[in-house]
Amino acid sequence: MGKSSLFALVCFLLCCGRPLMGQDRYAIHYTYKPTDQYSLNRPLELLSKASLERREREKIGLDSTDIPVSEKYIALIAEEVDEILYHSRWLNASLVRADSAAVAKIASFPFVSKVEYAARGGKRNAENGTQGYDAKEPAAAAIRTGTTFDFQNHILGIPEMHADGFNGEGIKIAVFDAGFLNADAIGGLQHLFNENRILATRDFVLPGSSHVFRADTHGTGALSLLASFDPSQLIGGAYAAEYILCITEDVDSEFRIEEFNWVRAAEFADSLGVDIINSSLGYNYFDDPDMNYSREDLDGETAVISIGAGIAANKGILVVSSSGNEGNISWQTITVPADARGILAVGAINNRFTKAGFSSIGPSSDGRIKPELVAFGSGVTLWRQVEGTSFSSGTSFSAPQIAALAAGLWQANPMWTRAELKDRLIQSGSQAANPDFELGYGVPNYLRALNSRGEGILVEQSSRIYPNPLDDKELFVEFGQENSCQLTLYDLQGKMISSLSLDRAFLRDPYRVDMGTLIPGIYWLEIEDTSQAARMKLWKK
Repeated sequence: MGKSSLFALVCFLLCCGRPLMGQDRYAIHYTYKPTDQYSLNRPLELLSKASLERREREKIGLDSTDIPVSEKYIALIAEEVDEILYHSRWLNASLVRADSAAVAKIASFPFVSKVEYAARGGKRNAENGTQGYDAKEPAAAAIRTGTTFDFQNHILGIPEMHADGFNGEGIKIAVFDAGFLNADAIGGLQHLFNENRILATRDFVLPGSSHVFRADTHGTGALSLLASFDPSQLIGGAYAAEYILCITEDVDSEFRIEEFNWVRAAEFADSLGVDIINSSLGYNYFDDPDMNYSREDLDGETAVISIGAGIAANKGILVVSSSGNEGNISWQTITVPADARGILAVGAINNRFTKAGFSSIGPSSDGRIKPELVAFGSGVTLWRQVEGTSFSSGTSFSAPQIAALAAGLWQANPMWTRAELKDRLIQSGSQAANPDFELGYGVPNYLRALNSRGEGILVEQSSRIYPNPLDDKELFVEFGQENSCQLTLYDLQGKMISSLSLDRAFLRDPYRVDMGTLIPGIYWLEIEDTSQAARMKLWKK
């Protein structure tokens, strides 16, 4: 090795902080993307018919990100590395396994813009997988049965959506997660297999594998909230949609290669014509501290995964991402890719309709509202074990509920673009007029999004009912700036149960209502005085 080559190797090792011996995983980014083999004028050589149909709906043309990585570059780096894991056309990069000497040589190639250390260690195989998963979420509780999923569905208007005949049919949803262990054996998900509703599976942690029913039940829980159909245990909002299941999260470690896995999965899903991506994943700290993000990095343009999510959005895919579970720790704020532009980041509320303590807050580092929306996320009914449903908490499980709602709305309005669907969901938020950095625009609702009306489950921040769910007899109502109002109670079919006048001595006091004789269930509660009105949902236990 000459002096100049030795100097280049030493400089590279100092920059990336890697040891001289051993194999790690790297992302090789290319400066150019020669287009002599492919042409944007021959789109069927690049994308599936379904993907092109989505582009047509969105009025989006093809661009250089749709062209594969150059075969000439691949051939040259293949001679130097031990293994090529995969290529990313969106990032114009190759993920490889190589030793430091080979990487230093590749970094000197004129067509390589940079080489990025992505993960420690070399080749992965199925035997490496474990059951562990550090999601910073409470673990699943004991198995339970019963129709206790009503609350989480009702606050989004899922029963009304299903009653109108919209259950996600014709919509393609990709789920990116840590694993789908048990999903192929759970009764409430069997219709996906019997009706061929799983279009594709791919494991990007173990490249080349299509076996995703392994490693962890975290993705199983997210999938069940979207797709389960068992009226006695759990009905997901989009049980008739078609699904693409991808493992992108490595449960054994935390390195930035998982971000590249996510982007590659998004490209794969895009090629199959996916409409919605649900991502119950988030990153801020890694096993290598040099990879850690700062709050200033949450600008939608720094993290690889956020760049990929933004590209997916620009291609007409609605990306729904959990906002993160950092609310109770020092980080507090969102994780990537929740900071991405054009996507929906989803936080979590509890059954009092306030922010769940663990739910990450915004804004993004450049001041955008994050999360945009919230759903029930504290004690969610989902399916992770074969024996029955259980409780789990986390924004990981509020996000798929919003994705399911989006699927039904898109089925009902197939000509909406991604941007229109996103805006309708945001406008339907319970606090759309007064968004904040805890709940964003609030809880969305099917009827509000469909009809663009300001009606629904929750109202302005100045009006609320509590406790909700109500397990005692006395209900407190904070509403209006007058000393009297009219309260009317309806069942979910619109039948009036009762109507009464309420009075209070002081404006600062809530109204008090005796609900001791009310039968357990879900109700509409309408309140009005001479200057304003509100409509809310009440759950009586």
